[in-house]
Amino acid sequence: MGSENNHNSIETGHHTSYQETALLICPFLKRGKESGALFTEEDQIEEAMGLTEALDLELSHCEVVKLQQLAPGSFFGKGKLEEIAALSEELEPDIIIVNYSLSPVQQRNLEKKWHAKVIDRTGLILEIFGARAQTSEGKIQVELAALEYQRSRLVRSWTHLERQRGGAGFMGGPGETQIEVDRRLIAERITRLKKDLEQVKKSRELQKRSRKKVPFPTVSLVGYTNAGKSTLFNTMTEAEVMAEDLLFATLDPTMRKLELANNSEIILSDTVGFIADLPTDLIAAFRATLEHVQESDVILHVIDVSKDTYTIQRDNVITILKELGIDYEVDQRIVEVYNKIDLLDEEDQQRFINKTKFNDNSVWVSALTGQNSDGLIEAIQSKLSEQRYIFWVQLPYSDGRALAWLYEHGHITDRTDGEDGIRLEFDINPIHSGRFANEYAYPLHRLDSDIEDKTAIDEETGEDEETGIEEKYQTSL
Repeated sequence: MGSENNHNSIETGHHTSYQETALLICPFLKRGKESGALFTEEDQIEEAMGLTEALDLELSHCEVVKLQQLAPGSFFGKGKLEEIAALSEELEPDIIIVNYSLSPVQQRNLEKKWHAKVIDRTGLILEIFGARAQTSEGKIQVELAALEYQRSRLVRSWTHLERQRGGAGFMGGPGETQIEVDRRLIAERITRLKKDLEQVKKSRELQKRSRKKVPFPTVSLVGYTNAGKSTLFNTMTEAEVMAEDLLFATLDPTMRKLELANNSEIILSDTVGFIADLPTDLIAAFRATLEHVQESDVILHVIDVSKDTYTIQRDNVITILKELGIDYEVDQRIVEVYNKIDLLDEEDQQRFINKTKFNDNSVWVSALTGQNSDGLIEAIQSKLSEQRYIFWVQLPYSDGRALAWLYEHGHITDRTDGEDGIRLEFDINPIHSGRFANEYAYPLHRLDSDIEDKTAIDEETGEDEETGIEEKYQTSL
């Protein structure tokens, strides 16, 4: 059995009007390396409390437990089990959260011992994702991840929160007499969801192809959760994206068109924040967001430099980006954005300002106050100016102005004079392609995309499959 000492308690001081309450248990191993050990205990506790509050729970108490080793059957040793059982009886929480990954056996045994619903870190994050996912794909991916997680456990989570918060709707509640989920029903549900997901993916592929037709460059915000991405997005676009001081405040991608200082336009995308120990299944649950990052012309890595552990958070994001196939060290699309500089003292502020002076791949800002927003815009413009797109366009002979414009701003690689007009192939900076699209009515077609950009014609109806999607995309911007 595990043995424990150096017992600590943290009174959270949070008193809200929410009915549901949570008892948070933060275990720390004394020996051996544990996941996330690079962060201080205080950082890990703060993050766990943030996850709990992100689900609108009233955090009544946080118990810090030091462990010499883990007990295979119950995670905690006998003495600690009794202490937490007494604490649970006193506080009567709706849920007990263990900020660690529990095995199915450990979870069931803890529930029996404590007479309360118990979820681990993965289950908590799943609950948050289920409550926050907005798009069809996001909801399906979250439910798939949760069903896979639940299938091996044959236990359910809490229905009363699901019903009130609009989660994925597949979890049961405390006090239910039947805690075992029928494996066959879960398997059937997973099969149906995968079929639904394939349909969503097909629609997304068409959307992706239509996006390739939109000549505006895309810029994606990525970063550790709570780094200030959504606040920066709101500051730059004057949008109203959820930007509370909560972990995972944004889950599904949000896109807006933004005009730069040189009158060119970009599409700015806010994405889900990353976090340490995020299960692989949950990363897959936001494939749409992550694929959008892969296709972006500029990637803004927003870093909260007011955190003492900002370099560790940075490394966590880099690791996940690498898993997406983005080689961080050599990818020229990446700009590091040192955010929340307004929270630093004058000496540290100057250190980051000096650090970015002669580095085109970094810029300092304060998303909250708007400090150096112009510097960020300049960094985006500088990155885009280094890139070239390859397009083809069909022009009428009568429009010599548009023809002259392309010869002036692009590099013509092929010209065909036909009966219907002039077909040009050319490479051009994405800023200029956006200007051309605003000034002239001729559609530009990408030739350098890994996805074939030919118009899809339905074999039966002869209708353009992409037109509606492209129009919808343009309208949403």
